[in-house]
Amino acid sequence: MSREQLPVAGPADVRRAAVELVRADGRAFTAVLVLNALAAVAGLAGPWLLGRIIDEVRGGGGVAAVDRLAPVILLCAVGQLLLARRARHVGHRFGERTLARVRERFVDRALALPSSVVERAGTGDLTARGTADVTAVGTTLRDAGPALLVNGVQALFVTAAVFLVDPLLGALGVLGLTPVWIALRWYLRRARDGYLAEGAATSDVAEIVASTASGARTVEAFRLEERRIRASRDALETARRTRFHTLFLRTVFFPAVEVSYHLPVAGVLLIGGLLHQRGAVSLGAVVTASLYLFQLREPLDEVLLRIEQLQSSGASFARVEGLARAPRAAARGDGPDPADDRIDVTAARYAYDGGGEVLRGVDLTVTPGERLAVVGPSGAGKTTLSRLLAGVDAPTAGTVTVGGVPVVGLDPERLRRQVVLVTQEHHVFLGSVRDNLRIAEPAAGDEEVWAALAAVGADAWVRELPDGLDTELGEGGRVTDGSRAQQLALARVVLADPHTLILDEATALLDPTTARHTERALAAVLRGRTVIAVAHRLHTAHDADRVAVMEDGLLTELGTHEELVAAGGAYAALWHSWHGDGPAAR
Repeated sequence: MSREQLPVAGPADVRRAAVELVRADGRAFTAVLVLNALAAVAGLAGPWLLGRIIDEVRGGGGVAAVDRLAPVILLCAVGQLLLARRARHVGHRFGERTLARVRERFVDRALALPSSVVERAGTGDLTARGTADVTAVGTTLRDAGPALLVNGVQALFVTAAVFLVDPLLGALGVLGLTPVWIALRWYLRRARDGYLAEGAATSDVAEIVASTASGARTVEAFRLEERRIRASRDALETARRTRFHTLFLRTVFFPAVEVSYHLPVAGVLLIGGLLHQRGAVSLGAVVTASLYLFQLREPLDEVLLRIEQLQSSGASFARVEGLARAPRAAARGDGPDPADDRIDVTAARYAYDGGGEVLRGVDLTVTPGERLAVVGPSGAGKTTLSRLLAGVDAPTAGTVTVGGVPVVGLDPERLRRQVVLVTQEHHVFLGSVRDNLRIAEPAAGDEEVWAALAAVGADAWVRELPDGLDTELGEGGRVTDGSRAQQLALARVVLADPHTLILDEATALLDPTTARHTERALAAVLRGRTVIAVAHRLHTAHDADRVAVMEDGLLTELGTHEELVAAGGAYAALWHSWHGDGPAAR
């Protein structure tokens, strides 16, 4: 199934973002321009002085002109080298600082995306933008940007110098560059769309690979290998076609440009020679103009090469800046602090984009310190309700408040202290065991870390690791299975010490014995805290103060375990079926 990719910024948005980045470091950018201009002026001195030498020698000046002007040519060449080197140095520093701003802005925008947007787009698209696209932008800022400025200024000054030598020769030179302009226009009209298509295809490949790898066990269990292979091949074929298209554009553009470089020099030599025979121009002017046009080849070639690179990185920059056009998470932190820890859900409704309502008017109150179990069949809306309670998503209608304040209005730090959602999807970050746990509480000491691990029954296996808390986890380090990753996530919860804990199948990956032990340990550690558990294992409901039964997006039953079993409704049927004493069991 094709996923909805994140937005792509338009040309106007890209230009606006580029201007903002330049303004953010305007002094360095100005310094780069000034240094490049001075280097270009120094580079113009050589051909002009050579023309002067030719004219003075032909006029009878002898070798004195050579002795007088040759050291100046050498001095200007050295000056050009030093100025250009300094310009590149300043340009590279400007590029690195600007790249840092691009990365920081990308991370800020990515973290501000609602999780529902990321889920619809898939992690592959976001990953491709944060890696390949940001890298392409960085390469341009660090290498292509300074090179483009250096050679762009030099090409502009060289062209102006040809006109100063002789306007007619300058016009001939510019006219000879017409094929370059035609080839450039042909290329630019097609390049942006081509590179955007290539980037989108790359995201599709990344998404398919990521989803197949993360769901490898499911693929194997349902024997979906051939289907996933076909999907991968289709995505790779699309990526191959888009890459071949951009390759075709380059194979047409560059040969045409390479041939066109020689036309201005040939035209000035031929027509300039005829004009010299008629006395219209001096031989020195013809030689100087020819040298300038020959000298123009290198910066112009570099400019066109960088323009090609800019098309690719420009498409990448459009994808990076596209996050600014994605829906943002609700603004947080502007409201008052909650009066207490009471949670109220009032007429809450929720519908995912392009789908029907998942919640259809839920009313629920959870008092501080209560243990509430939410049960029901798959697709009943339990997970969606947990996301609304944790402030991950905002209801499309109705309200979800804690202490009278909308949960989605709490600032991130306050929300983390107020409500924590733990699901069965856990992530082990690159770093040590200590680093993985102190994400929840950076100020936690080793004693607190060990206490959190002990609370969830993970201290034994952590002590057996080669370096204990210093053992590196993740790629390149110690690989943790799903159950241990789940225990680390629960240990983070203990360190975070929230007022309300929402467990959405948080112990699903643990074996029943370990899960039971972990849940009881958490209940002991979090005694006095509000615990809302979404579970299929009904012993969790049996131990809860109250049980909420969800069916088809509605809250159909609410009461204690004993009350609901005695009522003989949906929960009683679930309990008897799970416990094995229902009619079917007999």
